[in-house]
Amino acid sequence: MMILAPQLRQSLEMLQLPLMELRAMIQQEMVSNPTIEDVTTPQEVSLEGAEAAARGTDGADGFSGEEAGAEAGSSHGEVEPLDFNRDIEALTELDREWRDYFLQDLQNNPYTQQDEERRQYMFDSLPQPQSLQGHLLEQLGLTELTPEEKQLGETIIGSINDDGYLTTALTDLAAQTVATPEQLERVLKVVQEFHPTGIGARDLRECLLLQVAHLGDTPQARLAEAIVADHLQALGAQRIGHLAQVLKVEAADIEAAAALIKTLNPLPGRLFSGGGAGYITPEIVVRKSEDGRWVVLLDDDQLPHIRISAHYRRLLEDAGTSAEVKSYIRERIRSGAFLIKSIYQRQKTIHRIASEIVAAQQDFLEHGLSRLHPMTMAEVAARVGVHETTVSRTVANKYMRTPVGVFELKYFFTPGLRTASGAAISNKTVQDRIDAMIKQEDTANPLSDQVVQERLRAEGIEIARRTVAKYRLILRIPPSHLRKRG
Repeated sequence: MMILAPQLRQSLEMLQLPLMELRAMIQQEMVSNPTIEDVTTPQEVSLEGAEAAARGTDGADGFSGEEAGAEAGSSHGEVEPLDFNRDIEALTELDREWRDYFLQDLQNNPYTQQDEERRQYMFDSLPQPQSLQGHLLEQLGLTELTPEEKQLGETIIGSINDDGYLTTALTDLAAQTVATPEQLERVLKVVQEFHPTGIGARDLRECLLLQVAHLGDTPQARLAEAIVADHLQALGAQRIGHLAQVLKVEAADIEAAAALIKTLNPLPGRLFSGGGAGYITPEIVVRKSEDGRWVVLLDDDQLPHIRISAHYRRLLEDAGTSAEVKSYIRERIRSGAFLIKSIYQRQKTIHRIASEIVAAQQDFLEHGLSRLHPMTMAEVAARVGVHETTVSRTVANKYMRTPVGVFELKYFFTPGLRTASGAAISNKTVQDRIDAMIKQEDTANPLSDQVVQERLRAEGIEIARRTVAKYRLILRIPPSHLRKRG
């Protein structure tokens, strides 16, 4: 009987969970598995010992979507029955090594029952709405796409922002994967059929067109589609008479179509932003070491400290325990041990990938956005030795606290442009420069995309005018004629 495949899936899902959801999952496991107990006074454990424990409980070092699937299908095979003496020794060693599997220094940061009660009250008080990405991933799982296409779908969904827009060009996503832009386009069309309507659009026009397509085949809907497709700027400028003349309809028809367009949602992703205040819990902290380098620390003390209960190990050794009870305990202990190992591997994978990000972004940490270096998931995956989908899962819904602010890990993955000197510069840095340039413009004579392009080239940034226009749209900055004042 194959049981490792579901366990490996659980490990991969655990890797993608944000901190608070992981905490809730661990607490749920503790309720359903009596062999897992919370350690209220955890002890120190060495990194070497924890790694040895992880190696001794099946599975590779870290996670890889394709590698995990291959292992589940070939190398693990059926689960062997547990040998009492061997397993008791292994569980005793596991308990010793995992007494505190997150390597906390309790001498400097004592952990008390009061701390736990305060944290529990805080977490229980916070709402847990479904995220936009989680909602889209659920729908992706119900499609008939191939496993390879679903991986592309995960990459696309990971690049959709909180407003519901796909903010990374398909050519840039293609550079991060082994797919072509055409393959990504086909998968994107599937994602754009998901709820909420308009999701995955690359600009406002596409977002509204996706929604208009669901309004039915009526004269008013067709007119609204024509306006959105080719005359959105004129509509924004309230040029009703001009639209009526161009489209050869009455002004009243234009006004009716405009009223219909106003019912559409330009920010479909906001449906999942929640009605109350949002709370971000960075589980990665970046600090400067004694030698002046920036290093990564994980904030692990907000997770329960669990181990396999000694009581159930003793029941396994007790000759008076029935075979049926022993069989149940063995399965529960096996599940608990795998959970502990998966938590450790999750933390280790996050630490390794975050460390690669920090190593590549030392200048950013010192000087801010102007020194953000371009970086792709494929590059980090190659350096860490995992699959790209592992990196994608790891950075999803994870936040890093840095001296220059709190950032989602996905923020650091940006394609780059070349400067005149041949150096690479992040597109987010270029967007920030465009934003600053337009904020300082003379509103009576706003800067056109052509002028912005020329100024950037004068600064050594090689960029096309259409790229300036694309970045301006990403920044939600109207064209120059709509910014003109006075």
